[in-house]
Amino acid sequence: MAYQEVTKTSYGSRLGNSLRGIITGLILFVAATALLWWNEGRAVKTSKMLKDSAKECVDVADVSTVDPALNGKLIHATAVAKTDEILTDPDYGVSVNAIRLVRNVEYYQWVENSSSETKDKVGGGQETVTTYTYSKQWVSSPVDSDSFHDPDYQGSNFVRTNVEDKTVTADKVDFGGYVLPKSMVGSIPDDTVVSLSQSYANGVDVFVVNNFIYYGEEPDTPAIGDVRVSFTQAAGGDASILAKVSGSTFEPYVHKNGKSLCVLTMGVRSMDQMYEAQKASNKFLTWILRIFGLLMVILALRMMFSIVVALLKVLPFLGNVAQVGINLVTGIIGTVWTLLVILVAWVVWRPVVAIVLAVIICLLVGMLIAKSKSAPAAAPEAAPAAPATPAETPKTDAE
Repeated sequence: MAYQEVTKTSYGSRLGNSLRGIITGLILFVAATALLWWNEGRAVKTSKMLKDSAKECVDVADVSTVDPALNGKLIHATAVAKTDEILTDPDYGVSVNAIRLVRNVEYYQWVENSSSETKDKVGGGQETVTTYTYSKQWVSSPVDSDSFHDPDYQGSNFVRTNVEDKTVTADKVDFGGYVLPKSMVGSIPDDTVVSLSQSYANGVDVFVVNNFIYYGEEPDTPAIGDVRVSFTQAAGGDASILAKVSGSTFEPYVHKNGKSLCVLTMGVRSMDQMYEAQKASNKFLTWILRIFGLLMVILALRMMFSIVVALLKVLPFLGNVAQVGINLVTGIIGTVWTLLVILVAWVVWRPVVAIVLAVIICLLVGMLIAKSKSAPAAAPEAAPAAPATPAETPKTDAE
């Protein structure tokens, strides 16, 4: 059954929170503006680095032996990433020939979930009803149930054994005749499950099920406190790189603008494919940060204007109307400000593009104005004609 708590906030406290929100909003606004500005510069520099480095990059067909002539050059190459080392988990004795061996531990625990509903009260106060529910889940670390809000669930969690996650990495990983640096070894995924035999079930209520070392009485029906341990490995295989040769190993290529390039991708990838992937990644990150920056700006403006809503919350209806209006206004202002920051950044980082866009916009505006002036004015409605009167017959001299 769900457990609920009711929290009441006075009108004065809400005003105080809103006043503090103005300061926080101002700081957030400055941070969001800085993020938008930095992002445009980062995108241009990265794009420039990729363009220039592609002209320098040497496509090497065979790296089976170290070639002194390649030292100091940026290269693209494909080879097998592998190691001769046998990695062993120090606690369980699991051994594999792999680049990386990872121990993953999960605990079956009660987990607290919450949802809140807030209502405004006449007079400016606020009442928040928080509902807490509890569910059993596999989690990566033990959950402290002593801090649960429902007394019936406090102290309900325990674990049968405490086991830590652990990673063992090979000291030397070969790439043809070269050795991969640690930074590139980290790009090799450890997504291959290690098969476990029953020999690891070496205790009471310890089982090996579906490649898990399971601590508990019934693996098919887990109970609170049960623990399961699994292992994954980075087996290596075909890989492609973009990196600068440094003796018998590799290091990042650093462009004159400070941006660097050092990439390892699993599988056989051509140089063009790798560069296209890097360009797509740069564009994706640019748009993600633009959207994030826009949302930050809008949130900051709403925090800065929240005092207006708080003042009007004496009557909830007035506060709600003000909230809708402020949401609309801050959305418009936030969007305009974001576009303005990006436009000014483009003038600095992409002046040619900015000028071209400005000319196109001016031409479009000019065409619209000219078209509106040359449009024929609507003819005014003719006034209704007066009813015709019988014409007087002119008198003749004979009459």
